[in-house]
Amino acid sequence: MNDRLRLHDGNRRWWTLAAMCFALFMIMLDNTVVNVALPSIQRDLGADLAALEWTINAYTLSFAVLLVTGGRLGDIFGRRRMFLAGVVIFALSSAGIGFSPTDTALVIGRAVQGVGAALMMPATLSIITNAFPPHERGKAIGTWAGVSALALAIGPVFGGFLTEEVSWRAIFFLNLPVAAGAVVVTLFAARESRDETVARRVDFAGIAALTAGLTALVLALVEANQWGWGSPGILGLFALAVVALVAFAVIELRTRVPMVDFQFFRSRSFFGANVVAFVVSFAMLAMFFFLALYMQNILGYTPLEAGVRFLPSTLMVIVIGPVAGRLADRIGPRPPIVVGLLLVAASMFWQSRIEVDTGFGYLMPAFIAMGIGIALVMAPMSTAAMNAVDPSKAGVASGVLSMSRMVGGTFGVAALGALVAGVGGAKLHELLPAVPAAQRERLTHELGAGAGAEAVAGSPVADAMREAFVHALQYGLLIGGLIALVGAAAAAALVGDRAEAAPSDFEAAAAATPAAETAAAVEATP
Repeated sequence: MNDRLRLHDGNRRWWTLAAMCFALFMIMLDNTVVNVALPSIQRDLGADLAALEWTINAYTLSFAVLLVTGGRLGDIFGRRRMFLAGVVIFALSSAGIGFSPTDTALVIGRAVQGVGAALMMPATLSIITNAFPPHERGKAIGTWAGVSALALAIGPVFGGFLTEEVSWRAIFFLNLPVAAGAVVVTLFAARESRDETVARRVDFAGIAALTAGLTALVLALVEANQWGWGSPGILGLFALAVVALVAFAVIELRTRVPMVDFQFFRSRSFFGANVVAFVVSFAMLAMFFFLALYMQNILGYTPLEAGVRFLPSTLMVIVIGPVAGRLADRIGPRPPIVVGLLLVAASMFWQSRIEVDTGFGYLMPAFIAMGIGIALVMAPMSTAAMNAVDPSKAGVASGVLSMSRMVGGTFGVAALGALVAGVGGAKLHELLPAVPAAQRERLTHELGAGAGAEAVAGSPVADAMREAFVHALQYGLLIGGLIALVGAAAAAALVGDRAEAAPSDFEAAAAATPAAETAAAVEATP
């Protein structure tokens, strides 16, 4: 037993997988605990809908913008080194968020936290890719996805408990011991790796253009209903987004050492996996964000009660995620991805029929379908992308895939937030024609957060706000389902039905590993 737990070449890759999963656990845990704490943050700090959205978007935007940079820096300077730097940044910013006196300080802290996550996330997948041969990557990435889902499952419940019994601030302090454990296990198990063929240059111009473009676009989506869709500020942001993103493409095509190698996208599987990453995250994060508000502000659940009700989704990912990874190894990633996205679409169509008084019994089948769908998508999607590139390029390829996923989630939250304000505001105008325009505008601004509804519970204004929010949410969930259908069609057309493995030396290394030693390594996996 002691020999099986002792680190050696036969089980090092499994200990490495454990280290990466431990860090991923922290990143994903932070995503879900924040969702269930949003109403408490809103009440404690007086945050409006835009501030609540930026509590999510500040993190996901800085995360998404810098993921490719994080992957690139790992390829240049060492993936383990960048990973450990990210863990430290993530932990320190979490402590800062826990002490935030205002919603502005909280949003700034979340943005810094996203920087740390951006250094960590690509490293987890690229280190796993370099540690495992192609024929075992699906199993390893499936385990990686399953641990991610475990964090998603524990997050709402534990976050709800801490929010109710301690404070929403405690959910950020929770990251400190987890980060310490991630550092210890990484130093113990993971080997340093880097791309020896890549030039030691950072594409600062490309980073600046991508950052400007994505920031302008998401800011326009979040603020359009407050500033006005036709206002000079919003039109200027959209124009800046177009110019900056076009400039980014031009820079990357012309520079000698691009941040993003567009030749990756010549692989249909890699391109398709990135489309799928955008779509599934768009649907998933938008749903979790607004259903957390729906269950607490409309149905009246406490944060803990709302967190428990997310368990059907996340438990499905825990159970099915590793199975989906093994399935991708056997039959290829395309079939599970297509089936998974169809289930995601069906779940969102089902949820689009909710009403103000809908019970959880109606939502539970949709949550189960969503969890199964996400499980069937995540591991095969990552396997398809990483097997389509050479392992020496795993860092930047992982960064591109993670960027697609995080940008999709950011767009999902921002777009559905804009829809809630726009469609919900129109519904409020219909329901409250006698309310002065200025007051109705304030109610529209607070609509998504449910602010004001509790203070006048049972009044015509409160009832109208709830009805308007649910009316807008119905449309948003319907649109999310349609986008998931588009993603399923794209996956069917683009992702290969068999693993598309780039040339590597892993097959020979795997062949040299005795079967008994591999089995012992699996048993030694923490």
